[in-house]
Amino acid sequence: GRAGCAAWPGPHHASDRRLQRNRPMPDFPTDDMELTRLLVVSDLARSVAWYRDVLGAALYREYGGTSAVFTLLGNWLLLVTGGGPTPDKPGTSFAPPPDPDTVSAQMIFRVADAQAASETLAGRGAEFLTPPVRWDHGETRAFFRDPDGHLFEISALD
Repeated sequence: GRAGCAAWPGPHHASDRRLQRNRPMPDFPTDDMELTRLLVVSDLARSVAWYRDVLGAALYREYGGTSAVFTLLGNWLLLVTGGGPTPDKPGTSFAPPPDPDTVSAQMIFRVADAQAASETLAGRGAEFLTPPVRWDHGETRAFFRDPDGHLFEISALD
């Protein structure tokens, strides 16, 4: 599970300063906070290679063979292997998507040219569900998945 993340200090503000603890927090979120997207994967080594080589994410750090942190377009992406409940999340287990055709979340890249972006990503090994599709409302979209079935979209406005 996330046991390998137990010591993970978490990516913080660019200055890597720690968030202040044990103080009242009248506002949420605040400027010193950052958001990390967590994805559960079945094979960390395969996923690290895919996110680095296909998606172009920058590997920040790996932890104990069970997790890896990337930066992607100014965002943090945490890949973890599955695991059972822990004291801070009782009754909750982490698992990769059981059915890639049923989606509850996805990541969307807004690009200038969906055709060019799809060709670049396909050249790196991304497998698209279809070629880019242009919609009447002036948007072109194409979808692809990571090795565990997490859905990604590239989208371009006319």
